[in-house]
Amino acid sequence: MVYVTKADGSKQPFDKQKIINTCLRLQASLEQAQSIADKIEARAYDGIPTKKILQMVFFYMKKYRPAIVYQIDLRQAIAMLRSKPDFEIFVAKLFEAMGYGVETNLIIQGKCVEHEIDVVARKEEEVILVEVKHHVNHHTYSGLDVFLQLNSTLEDLREGYEIGKNNFRFTKAILICNTKVSEHAKRYALCKGLEFIAWKFPTEKGLERIIEEYKLYPITFLKGIERNEAYKLADVGIVTVKQLLDYTEKISRKSGIGKNRILQLQKAAKIVLGISDKT
Repeated sequence: MVYVTKADGSKQPFDKQKIINTCLRLQASLEQAQSIADKIEARAYDGIPTKKILQMVFFYMKKYRPAIVYQIDLRQAIAMLRSKPDFEIFVAKLFEAMGYGVETNLIIQGKCVEHEIDVVARKEEEVILVEVKHHVNHHTYSGLDVFLQLNSTLEDLREGYEIGKNNFRFTKAILICNTKVSEHAKRYALCKGLEFIAWKFPTEKGLERIIEEYKLYPITFLKGIERNEAYKLADVGIVTVKQLLDYTEKISRKSGIGKNRILQLQKAAKIVLGISDKT
């Protein structure tokens, strides 16, 4: 049996279906995904790193989806964002895409103490307390401590609302994180009624699925963008590839990045998003 070496050094059996799923997520057809998986299976060796398998997926995908040469792995791209403010702004943009009104970086008084809240999302009768958790190492699990804090914050804010200390009638709390969640943390969250959107969870509505559904890719998704360029753009509120399609002069002036470079990034953005340059 061939084993794959994960980023943390642990090993697991080679799973062809995971390669097929990755290819499907990258917009390959089932036939194309199966063909790529067959090729990788034939080249796989015992101990092959998962990073090497991903590189092979991207290499073979170029034949079916040329635009892939302009992007990097989504999971890695999200990890490259700064936790504050980049990922918090990015999460707010996701909720806006899903039809919510959002408020960010709030200080809200609870019954006992005041709390710094990342995002509040509203839609009809829903008022959601959103806790944002970002890991630079995308292989790190979000653990129980995050949910313990979220639950205590929600309780204090609800009690504060009841006695008139704030005007936020929270209906629920959601944790948004860019990594997987530990089984221990999952059990606690489900027991306490806390929702969470993480990497590949929920299965049909995980973070990666939402991003792909709305094509709301992080700015770091563009292959070749320098980290300092991504930070300059984020400093003026541009954290998604879609936002690059704004006025060139405006983006250049606000970010301090040259106009020609912005035009290059915009060209790549259009290719990644499948937007034609023809008018």
